[in-house]
Amino acid sequence: MTRLNFSTSEAIGSRAIFGLVVLQTDETIEAEFKRMIDEPGVALYATRIPSAKTVTPETLGTMEAALPAAAGLFPRSLAFDAIGYGCTSGATVIGSDMVARLVRSVVEVKAVTDPLKAVIAACGALGVGRLGFVTPYVEEVSAALRVALEDRGLEVAAFGSFEQVEDSIVARIDPDSILDAILSIGGAAACDAVFVSCTNLRTLDIIAKTEAQLNKPVITSNQALAWHMLRSAGLNGPGAEFGRLMETAP
Repeated sequence: MTRLNFSTSEAIGSRAIFGLVVLQTDETIEAEFKRMIDEPGVALYATRIPSAKTVTPETLGTMEAALPAAAGLFPRSLAFDAIGYGCTSGATVIGSDMVARLVRSVVEVKAVTDPLKAVIAACGALGVGRLGFVTPYVEEVSAALRVALEDRGLEVAAFGSFEQVEDSIVARIDPDSILDAILSIGGAAACDAVFVSCTNLRTLDIIAKTEAQLNKPVITSNQALAWHMLRSAGLNGPGAEFGRLMETAP
């Protein structure tokens, strides 16, 4: 055997290192995230957390115990700029502060966020107070998230849901159906923006198109989470191709 010489250089994430905790049942978030943070020197590492096939308050709550083990699978040699827990409804049940504590207990990271926390920040950045609200969830899950939004000072002016309990079905809801839902809810009442909740909904390709028809911002779980993580690392990221939010400072 010949012992080979080598030299080392800086890590892939020379500008920013991001981590993403992805639900076992999520089929959408990774593909959308890769497009939104596709910049030189930006690295994204994903880990999976066990999650049930059905989305209920009870199944969402079980992820709290599993979160440290999932986050603990990120490379220990890296210092992360931001880690996102990729579940809007899960963050609602577990709580954003608890999510951050659990992640920080096992990973060196500057910022921890989740879609709920990110959407609240996005609404502040956009000057949004009244929301149209679209979800794929069953009534109990939607109601909990609505209360969480209202507790943080937002008014839900109009609301609609696909009322699906199976996450695999949520991942297959056609983007055109989501677009129609956004237009319906966004036009049903006076609202400043429409929030589309759930990281498993395929929304990235319809955000700008829907904003143009509504003439108001559309905020989605994946978009808001990517925006919040990029801004926490001091990066601008993509522009209006993925919605007005992406051009907005925190």
